[in-house]
Amino acid sequence: MTGTLINAAAILVGGAAGLLARKGIPERYQKIILSGLGLFTLGIGIDLFMDGEQSLVILASVLVGSLLGEWWQIEARLAHLGERIEKLYNRANGKAGDDTFVRGFVSASLLFCIGPMAILGSIQDGLSGDYKLLLIKSVMDGFATLALSTSLGVGVIFSVLSVLVYQGAISLLAAQMQTILTAAMINELNAVGGILLLGLAISTLLEIRQIKVGNMMPALILAPVFVAIAAMF
Repeated sequence: MTGTLINAAAILVGGAAGLLARKGIPERYQKIILSGLGLFTLGIGIDLFMDGEQSLVILASVLVGSLLGEWWQIEARLAHLGERIEKLYNRANGKAGDDTFVRGFVSASLLFCIGPMAILGSIQDGLSGDYKLLLIKSVMDGFATLALSTSLGVGVIFSVLSVLVYQGAISLLAAQMQTILTAAMINELNAVGGILLLGLAISTLLEIRQIKVGNMMPALILAPVFVAIAAMF
């Protein structure tokens, strides 16, 4: 769980800095930082993809996983999740939607917990202790917390609790699955994760082309399954 702890620390530091700098960070600085992170994420994605040895397994995982994710509308469902949580809270407390603490907490929790980097990074951290992806995510989350906390306040910082529980649980579960996952399964899982990271960099960080990376996340589950099926033949 080393990566998750670093991620949590980055959120706390970024949030504290954001509360101190309530005037915000100039947009041009935010853009150049995101561009640098995007290029670095591209490099990490390519490096992970090179771990793969079974091209057909990778292709099948991405295509079938993407179709399943599109069918289930994962991104759309996740986008509505935060709205539902906030509406339920506002209804229960008679709020009209102006509770910045809750909005900050919910918005930041969804931003930091949902996505391939959080899932794949936590899996790698749990399986092998490699927290490289979560280290990159920590830098991204730190700057995001800095920006969000200037407008939404201290509620953003409390999203660190969601990150600790969510990513920590994935890492612990992955650690327990070491006896099930073979080296080949882990390699193809990393390769598929590399594809998703490439999509994340192109879509979100570099804003080259919109890609529904969230809908591709089932591919991470399918990769080990397809490796096991291929081994039977």
